[in-house]
Amino acid sequence: MAETKKTAATKTAAKKETVKKAAPAKKETVKKAAAPKTTAKKTETKPAEAKVAAAKLNGSVYATGKRKDSIARVYLTPGKGKITINGVEMKVYFKRSVLQMILVQPFDVTKRDGSYDVVAMVQGGGLSGQAGAVKHGISKALEKAEPDLRKALKAAGFLTRDSRVVERKHYGYHKARRSTQFSKR
Repeated sequence: MAETKKTAATKTAAKKETVKKAAPAKKETVKKAAAPKTTAKKTETKPAEAKVAAAKLNGSVYATGKRKDSIARVYLTPGKGKITINGVEMKVYFKRSVLQMILVQPFDVTKRDGSYDVVAMVQGGGLSGQAGAVKHGISKALEKAEPDLRKALKAAGFLTRDSRVVERKHYGYHKARRSTQFSKR
């Protein structure tokens, strides 16, 4: 009888040991699988941050333009009319002709076509908002460079910031104002 008690005790002890050994092995495999994912995220964010670099141009006029969620830093220097956005030519960055037309409007109104070079850094929002932000920045920079142009720019409405932004989502609604579907029964 003593022998059966010993064998039963050794069997339960052996079961406990196998359970203890198996549990840490599963945890280690989960940790190893999660490690490469976190390093991949870190490498993705670095190029995006380095994409927009601060450009300090000597002898230039600086202004900040805003529209929707976009913010544009604009440097205006006397030149031949070259427009560069985030280090890329305007026609490559803004492929739609409507957006290109928006950028040139301040020069058309003031009759300063081809007299200034523009270097702009834009962040946030979509292409339409970015084009409006650059236009606002160019207008403000033109006004700083030549104060007598203020009257023409103000009459065209280019110095006024378009303050319309997306309304926030409210509690209990699907979107900002979209309510839940009505159910009669």
